[in-house]
Amino acid sequence: MNKTVAIGVGLVLVVVAFLIYSSMHIAKYRVEVCVAFHGGNQCRTASADTQDHALRSAQSNACALLASGVTETMQCERETPVSVKWLGNK
Repeated sequence: MNKTVAIGVGLVLVVVAFLIYSSMHIAKYRVEVCVAFHGGNQCRTASADTQDHALRSAQSNACALLASGVTETMQCERETPVSVKWLGNK
């Protein structure tokens, strides 16, 4: 193997390793949110870099299962969650 190919492979491995490492350490906050909407109840867990992002993501995931259509989804996402349980942060 010539020197240029070895350097190229090495750089690709470094970039891939960095991407894997950084993607595993982004989520600092983890939360479980339970939402009641139109007689249904769903709980979902999400992780994110901030508390607000984690909370919104978990609620959006729960609402995706409870609401149909854009209007209902927006209404559901504006509802106050039934429960919010912080599962940990780094």
